[in-house]
Amino acid sequence: MADKIREIISAASKPAPGEAGRTGDWRSQTPAIDHEKCTQKDTCLLCWLYCPDGLITREFPLEIDLEYCKGCGICAEECPRKAITMVNGKVDEVGQESETAVAGSCLSTCP
Repeated sequence: MADKIREIISAASKPAPGEAGRTGDWRSQTPAIDHEKCTQKDTCLLCWLYCPDGLITREFPLEIDLEYCKGCGICAEECPRKAITMVNGKVDEVGQESETAVAGSCLSTCP
């Protein structure tokens, strides 16, 4: 089923540097994929389809480009298996919180 979806549908946009550059630092929440719930067998790829920035891969295991992810949560809302959850703060690809993971935590260092 996933192969048929890939043949018919393509994402409307691709991440690319623009005026704002990498936008991953905008988010206050980070999507986390539970790969036990989202497997290649009978998957729907709705997260990939609805991601407004086209940041989710169509290959398995699914990955989200966190350098551009704004943390909108649409992928988590659309996932019928609830395999994507939104985690508070900014988390990089290896699961480490960034220095500005908590909103406002950087205020003491601002000029």
